[in-house]
Amino acid sequence: MPDNAAIARDLIDSSQYLTLATADADGRPWASPVWFAHEEHVRFLWVSRPEARHSRNLAARPEAGIVIFDSTVRMGSGQAVYVEAGVEQLQGEDEERGIELFSARSEALGGSAWAPADVRDPAPLRLYRATAAAHWVLGARDERVPVNVG
Repeated sequence: MPDNAAIARDLIDSSQYLTLATADADGRPWASPVWFAHEEHVRFLWVSRPEARHSRNLAARPEAGIVIFDSTVRMGSGQAVYVEAGVEQLQGEDEERGIELFSARSEALGGSAWAPADVRDPAPLRLYRATAAAHWVLGARDERVPVNVG
């Protein structure tokens, strides 16, 4: 029997982008790829412009669906982590801790360092965090199987 929690954690650890699915106040859907960092496979951090469509959607409706997957595997062998989450724009101490985590992953992968000033006015970007309410992976019959990544 596969270790679904390990599959989910490995996919989250090895991926740099997630697909963020949002909807506006009228329910019109939108999906955006965003580069992310994570904390304990449960909290996902990214930076975006507040005026980006997905950010405006989250301001109106702070729930999101997330999919993390490896698009390079051959057809029929893919696996994905599906996440249902609440999203918030971070401020204060949460923002400081979040940008520290985001920066650490960025630097570990050859990117630049980030500081709170990079996500505060007058900077154009803000820091967002999705906190997972539930995770799933694909089961043997292509069904979603709930998984506890903790």
